[in-house]
Amino acid sequence: MEIVPLLLLMFVAMYFFMVRPQQRKAREHRALLESLEVGDEVITASGLYGMITDFDGGTVFIEISDGVEIKIGRETIANKVVYSSDVDGDDGQGPLMTGDDPDG
Repeated sequence: MEIVPLLLLMFVAMYFFMVRPQQRKAREHRALLESLEVGDEVITASGLYGMITDFDGGTVFIEISDGVEIKIGRETIANKVVYSSDVDGDDGQGPLMTGDDPDG
């Protein structure tokens, strides 16, 4: 009988340390995908940087170089890119991802 509370405590801890953070991250990613607009610079899950040029349902068209446009699934977009020169108090060196702390 002493093991039942211990097992219950273990499952509660697993929920709070594993399941909830994963659900929160999925919620944040859904919100990011819903907030995308034409002209946003993004990075894909495979590491390609580009600018969104068009949407077609679940498909996004991204210009990765002058005249080079690719078509990817919306869910493969990992993050928006915000250049550090656009962030107050930063040194202007390279891109930051949405949610990065400019103060380090």
